Amino acid sequence: LWIDIGATSREEVLQAGIVLGDVVTFQYEFQQLLGDRATARGFDNKMGSMIVAEALRMLKEEGGLDSGVGVYAVATVQEEIGLRGARTSSYALAPQSGLAVDVNHAIDYPTVSKTRYGQLDTGKGPSVMRGANANPIVFRMICEACEEAEIPYQVDVTAGGTGTDGNAMQLNQSGMAVGIVGVPLRYMHTPCELLSLTDVENCSKLMAAYCRKVRPDTDFTPRLGR
Repeated sequence: LWIDIGATSREEVLQAGIVLGDVVTFQYEFQQLLGDRATARGFDNKMGSMIVAEALRMLKEEGGLDSGVGVYAVATVQEEIGLRGARTSSYALAPQSGLAVDVNHAIDYPTVSKTRYGQLDTGKGPSVMRGANANPIVFRMICEACEEAEIPYQVDVTAGGTGTDGNAMQLNQSGMAVGIVGVPLRYMHTPCELLSLTDVENCSKLMAAYCRKVRPDTDFTPRLGR
């Protein structure tokens, strides 16, 4: 791979301030499309930081959080190269429960395999993961919170460990009760990722609704029949 910047010599490149190891990216800005759809680069996972910030705003302005429950918001780094930010922040905070927010492969466009990625569509609500990294009690509480608040959601089933921050959160120190939520995304890891802004808003509502259900004495221990 090479990138033509118009230079005619090595000296011109150095004079421009470009050195070995410099990072490049596509010049592709946020664009509103038809309906509530939008496209941009880096929705995965700058979108997650926005969702968490909006959930905090909702908790502050709308209330409903138990006075004995504290909520921390973390914007992690280096998830794609080893979940590093999630490991260190989970270690520092040591919470009893946590939610990781990421994206999922939407399958509502040509060439994407439903058998590989499952049934997740843009515009039909955020995803709630059920699987090895998700605490069953947290999963149930998220679903109950969504139903009580009339927030649409889709269930994402993942048999093994995920590549999300939820993996590191679950395994750090003595672990925590983790839920993994997300937004269905088309064209993941391209400069033109596409999502539903309504799904983004509902994911913030979902996170805030879950926080409101947690009590200081909530038992996250999975047991038969629970």
